[in-house]
Amino acid sequence: MKIWIDILTPKQLLFSEPMIRELKKKHNVLCTSRSYDEVSKLAKIRNFDLVCVGKHGGNEKFGKLEASINRIKKLSLLIDKFSPELAISFCSPEAARVSFGMGIKHIAFCDSPHASAVMKLTLPLIQKLLIPWIIPKKEFSKYGIDIKNIIPYRAIDASVTIKRSANQKNSLPFKNNHKKNILIRVEEEQASYTQKSKIIIPIIKEIVNEFDGENIVILGRYVEQIKNLRKLFGKKAKILKMSFDGKYLLNNTDVFLGSGGTMTAESALLGVPTISYNAVPNIVEKYLVKNNLVKRETNPKKINSIIREFFESSNDNYRKRARKISNSMEDPIKKLIQVIRE
Repeated sequence: MKIWIDILTPKQLLFSEPMIRELKKKHNVLCTSRSYDEVSKLAKIRNFDLVCVGKHGGNEKFGKLEASINRIKKLSLLIDKFSPELAISFCSPEAARVSFGMGIKHIAFCDSPHASAVMKLTLPLIQKLLIPWIIPKKEFSKYGIDIKNIIPYRAIDASVTIKRSANQKNSLPFKNNHKKNILIRVEEEQASYTQKSKIIIPIIKEIVNEFDGENIVILGRYVEQIKNLRKLFGKKAKILKMSFDGKYLLNNTDVFLGSGGTMTAESALLGVPTISYNAVPNIVEKYLVKNNLVKRETNPKKINSIIREFFESSNDNYRKRARKISNSMEDPIKKLIQVIRE
């Protein structure tokens, strides 16, 4: 069978890696993506072959629409030539439109019903949707997919991505000394489901003032965002564009502060002391907080207190709990293979 997989984000790339290895044993697989810096860099680190079609649409609505229209046109020519019998995506609007228009069956994965614009553009057009069991089916069915076509798997996506080998050639951004390593991931600013948040700046101000004797690394996402962060904090922290395999960084981190998304979930399941400032409230983050794998806090001074607590304790129970929960989760790839067979 010929299978087309569309991969748009770093998380999707990492989640699909073991899936693609398994599918390639019996099938001809084509992997597409778009021109998006974090995906391109991670694909290079992971030695992952992608056919790049179109580009990321940026922050403005017209730019997103124009990029999507152009990408659909280019993909339709490529996919017509490849002639797959099945499409797999992570709710890619372009993959949904092209597969629907060409009569190709489409299976999608998703753990982000809060991304309402993407849900509206994809869910009515796909045949099967695979989701983490902690998310109620009604969170997706309200967008137009029949509830009987929604299939849960007993895992969150980070339980798959953290199993990868930490493949990294770059040296660590932390200084090689006896200081503590604090890693901060700023929120996504250009996704349709986010609004520019002012939460993180006062949080970082408090951290760099309180912990100026430690190694503080801030991971930005976009050029303007990074310029602004360097202007504000460049003398007290190292500000970088994400050009690392996240697991490689987290394995060497003493405390991680994230917005509540992919890297927050990975950090939690790896047993790294993790704080979420909850920039994009979502069900996976709520699950991690409820299971005491993540501390949620938005007050800058309270965040400093939590960091200090983490530094002063062994965190052994934290790591044991993370390992136990992670080991209890199933492999979603087995569920995918079952759906393909059916």
